[in-house]
Amino acid sequence: MAIPQVQTVNTSADKAKLAGAAAMVLASLVAYYMLGKQGALIQWLGLLAGLAVAVVIFFTSETGKALLAFGNDAVREVKKVVWPTRKEAIQMTAYVFGFVLIMALFLWLTDKTLEWFFYDLILGWKK
Repeated sequence: MAIPQVQTVNTSADKAKLAGAAAMVLASLVAYYMLGKQGALIQWLGLLAGLAVAVVIFFTSETGKALLAFGNDAVREVKKVVWPTRKEAIQMTAYVFGFVLIMALFLWLTDKTLEWFFYDLILGWKK
């Protein structure tokens, strides 16, 4: 099975888009604080509008398109999952709890047996 080669192409236009998105985020934060005297509603509208523009700029870049493609692929894969029924989920949960209980008892018995063997029989440290 051949491993596909991934080729990343970063053009200067793509880098400019990413820089523009980052600059827009910073400009939004600056605008938020500069609009403090205008009221809270204007502050938040300015911040949210600037962030929305930054998101649009980001998703027009190759990195943003790759992120969207990854998200679409992830959603497509999750739709393929066959989820267990309620009965199956309860049964598997009961199996896990039963196994944990049995392992806890086994480890407790092993610990007590080794404690008795080393401290009482070999060393003679009676309690």
